[in-house]
Amino acid sequence: MNAARVLIDGPSELVFDYSIPDGLPVVAGCRVRVPLRNRDATGTVLAVSDASGLKFKLRPLHSLSDPEPLITPKLLELAHWIAKYYGCSIESVIRVLLPESVRTEQNSAKKRKSAILSSPPDDETLATLERRAPKQFAIVSLLTHSPDHKLALTDLGEGASSAVKALEGKGLVTIVTEDVRRDPEADGTDEILPDSELTLNAEQQSALDAIVGTIKDPEASIRTHLLLGVTGSGKTEVYLQAARMSLDLGKTVLILVPEISLTPQTVRRFRARFAHVQEQVAVLHSNLSQGERFDEWHRIRKGQARIVIGARSAVFAPLPDLGLIIVDEEHENSYKQDQVPRYHGRDVAVLRGHFEKATVVLGSATPSLESFQNTQDGKYRLLRLNERADGQGLPLIRVVDMKLESKKQKGRDTFLSDRLRNAIDQRLERGEQSILFLNRRGFARSLQCPACGHVCTCPHCALALTYHRTDDRLVCHICGHQAIVPKRCPECSDRSIILQGFGTQKVEDVFRKVFPSARVARIDADALRKKHALRDMLNAFRAKKIDLLIGTQMIAKGLHFPNVTLVGILNADIGLHVPDFRAGERVFQLLTQVAGRAGRGDLEGEVIVQTFTPHSPSIQYARHHDFDGFAEQELEMRRQFHFPPFSRCAVLTSRSSHERRAEFTLQTLHRRLSEEPPPGLELGEPLPSPLVKAHGQFRFQLMLRAPSARALTLHVQKALDKTSLPEDVTVVFDMDALSFT
Repeated sequence: MNAARVLIDGPSELVFDYSIPDGLPVVAGCRVRVPLRNRDATGTVLAVSDASGLKFKLRPLHSLSDPEPLITPKLLELAHWIAKYYGCSIESVIRVLLPESVRTEQNSAKKRKSAILSSPPDDETLATLERRAPKQFAIVSLLTHSPDHKLALTDLGEGASSAVKALEGKGLVTIVTEDVRRDPEADGTDEILPDSELTLNAEQQSALDAIVGTIKDPEASIRTHLLLGVTGSGKTEVYLQAARMSLDLGKTVLILVPEISLTPQTVRRFRARFAHVQEQVAVLHSNLSQGERFDEWHRIRKGQARIVIGARSAVFAPLPDLGLIIVDEEHENSYKQDQVPRYHGRDVAVLRGHFEKATVVLGSATPSLESFQNTQDGKYRLLRLNERADGQGLPLIRVVDMKLESKKQKGRDTFLSDRLRNAIDQRLERGEQSILFLNRRGFARSLQCPACGHVCTCPHCALALTYHRTDDRLVCHICGHQAIVPKRCPECSDRSIILQGFGTQKVEDVFRKVFPSARVARIDADALRKKHALRDMLNAFRAKKIDLLIGTQMIAKGLHFPNVTLVGILNADIGLHVPDFRAGERVFQLLTQVAGRAGRGDLEGEVIVQTFTPHSPSIQYARHHDFDGFAEQELEMRRQFHFPPFSRCAVLTSRSSHERRAEFTLQTLHRRLSEEPPPGLELGEPLPSPLVKAHGQFRFQLMLRAPSARALTLHVQKALDKTSLPEDVTVVFDMDALSFT
């Protein structure tokens, strides 16, 4: 007798064993109906084992919900690897592999009833209908002149149902029920025109040949390529032509993008290139409705979609015969999941390529140092694109020392230097566009009393509240708490309470006054609350209806606007002075990516970087577009201090509404981890997190480094198993941590 271990659908991770009735073809990955107390439930089979030696009787499962397994053996193998590597339960990984829209019984395919004209009626029948049943005559006329002689009942007008049934009784019309796809891109306002392949330059062709070579050779020793191409070097064209070759070989393609905001642009490029098979392009990301995700997921599983484009979770798309995985902007932190399971989309993509013998392409102008070091160690193949595809040079980057500007403006909040103001004026006169980047939303970063020094802070987080003028509210950017703006200081009742700092809202307000003739728009999370607001804004900018575009990191990468000749970085220091060994790397990447939005057409580009620390290596190397120089000095520092990529780094965090309990729990774990450590383990001290309180909970963290990730995860799991945690304390283990706040 065999038994099936079943993960029950629902918010709680219930796992039970059931016996498998004879003749029922149950395998791991199947969806089944099982008895649960006094009701039936649906679940996913995690594993099948021999139950003949059990001394107790198992309840039998009822039936299969689907005739075929929804999780392939390769994806199930990947799920078990993720659970072991990241130290999480297999149940949590299965919930990511099978999204809620697929698991829940409330979702199903959308049905539509249509009327089909069985055969064209003769003139006598038409005359009779026109005289005695004008509604039926109108429906027959519509069907006669419609494509395929078919129309949905909803398109035939109100009250058409009875008339159609009467026509069906006369044998003139047939009513059919069809599945209707809920297309996420169906409400696009502009038509996608087909385009053709571009002629590749020598560097692009060399990169394409290397990629296609491994697609054709399933036994290739190195299957992962790092495509290091400067901004505007034509990486997307290489992706497109590699995808076409994969499709020609009968294989499927998966494209990952770091931000949901980049998905529509990528979908547009691929649908334009593969216009003859547009319906084979599917989209997967968290902004889809439950119905859209249900339809897209099942289209992928059934092989109806051979190209999948999506954000992080799309790495688990159930594509058969996977030939090519593309991870665009592979350095982005957004590929790291911040909830259990805390997987990294890029690393999982590489591993999936290994399991399925698919080629993996990691693309970036500023690759992560982990990926770059893998090329030096011979694990990945490095492919370079050193020149822009259009022959234009990289934009000229000028650095403005804001300490000098602050003296000119007598200490006021300074975010518009004379050089940047003059540069914007020149672009407005020439009808060219500019992008202004500031990675801080809101109007002012804090509200402070000059008399007593009080700052309005969030009651749930150790963070100052940010003033948002559009809502006239103080808002916490961590937990979302909102408060009314006080007229007096809450501490000393002084009326001279003032705003400190600046965000994108204030920049927009000031720029509208300084450049009254300019058409100014803002892109950030506050301005884009409607579903397709970002797409509409970018389309307007592409159509040259906007002169100045102010935005956060949403505009920092992947966007192509040929008429943009100026990029202004208003404060390059944000993110530079934080307690994180990757801070310099992130600033270098961000500056290089934002600078790459300029000069992508026939006109030369210019970038103006405003900073109070102009001599920072991150800023100076970015100024000269020198990735190799930055990587060399940064990797040397990481090697000396045993930071990634020369070790594996994890963070253990305890959090609780009781500060002392959170601290004591982590101190206890620290003592347990100090016992019988694996070789090379470097254990930090339990300390308060840089953001010591968030969402009403106090947080303490501990950094661990070791040569082996598996050994580190196993050691931490053993310590956690030995420790009884207080009810109100939560401990989180994050392998390959990217966030230390």
